[in-house]
Amino acid sequence: MADPPTTSPLDRQSARRLDEFYARLQQEAENFIGYPCNADFDYRDLFRFLAFPINNVGDPFVPSNFHLNTHAFECEVLDAFRELTGASGGDVWGYVTSGGTEGNMYGIFLGRELFPDGLVYYSEDTHYSVSKILRCLHVRNIMIKSAADGRIDLEDLRETIRIHRDVPPIVFANVGTTMKGATDEIAGIRQIFDDLAIPSHYIHADAALSGMILPFVADPEPWDFSAGVDSISISGHKMIGSPIPCGAALARRQNVERIARHIEYVGTLDTTLSGSRNAIAPLFLWYAFRTVGVAGFRRNIERCLETADYAIERLNRAGRHAWRHKNSITVVFDRPAIEVASKWQIAVHGKIGHLITMPHVTREHIDRFVEDIERASGQ
Repeated sequence: MADPPTTSPLDRQSARRLDEFYARLQQEAENFIGYPCNADFDYRDLFRFLAFPINNVGDPFVPSNFHLNTHAFECEVLDAFRELTGASGGDVWGYVTSGGTEGNMYGIFLGRELFPDGLVYYSEDTHYSVSKILRCLHVRNIMIKSAADGRIDLEDLRETIRIHRDVPPIVFANVGTTMKGATDEIAGIRQIFDDLAIPSHYIHADAALSGMILPFVADPEPWDFSAGVDSISISGHKMIGSPIPCGAALARRQNVERIARHIEYVGTLDTTLSGSRNAIAPLFLWYAFRTVGVAGFRRNIERCLETADYAIERLNRAGRHAWRHKNSITVVFDRPAIEVASKWQIAVHGKIGHLITMPHVTREHIDRFVEDIERASGQ
């Protein structure tokens, strides 16, 4: 490979445009508290690998004719995720995805392949991308009511499954909903299967953010493979942190084997949704697991929860009716003024907004945010 140029080949105007864009990103990052992306990372040790056209085509656990890959690092990342999600032995397979949407699509895809005539059940608090996935996959589906706190309404789910009990249910369970951070009751969903004597079923867990929170708290809600789910999607750019959106799809190996196909010209198995896959993202995740480690993530989560409680206290003193779920760092409160929501990049829906106390969010951020709320409301 050629050595990188010592001077920029860009013309002055283009170079100035990049400099201005960089400065704007620096400024916007100072008020970034409304979305679940961790900005507290440093991957400069990995910049040199951007000089190669690396590509993780195919199954990460099977050798390929394409040797410029990071499969070995990807497998170590997946081993870490399997340990965190209650997987036993070699029963669970996985791969690094482009993010939560791909991981959720993979889970629904496996459920459909296992039960081609199945019905997907998902709550009205489910992420907007899921309805798009269902359209893409042409899967029959029914939306279930949510409780006021964001969890799936188990009684509505029970009655709907009972009406369609001749069709295998594929339940899309939220482990931390987008707006309220609610975790659906996996045990309650499985109890419905038992009560209605439904032997054929599938549960996918969307654990985009909470999949890297619940393994590190003292009393987690049941949510993973040990709780009886069949596949899980976890984001990498959320709690772990990455400059590139990424994540992990994890699924029971016996179900993945049903969809595997051998592709001769790349010399590997086609078990993922994508063909060419990002090979730098597994390096980021591997680096994070190696440098932060389990103990570091546990400390980060503890600090994030403490900051969330501080945010609730400050917001409630400002009269904003703030709250959060147990083990959630999503702080829900009354929808703020437009200019405040825009400045602080707050996600809003209906009458509520939320902030998320990711590792880069400090008490100083919370104080400045609440001051802006009070100023906007004339307090």
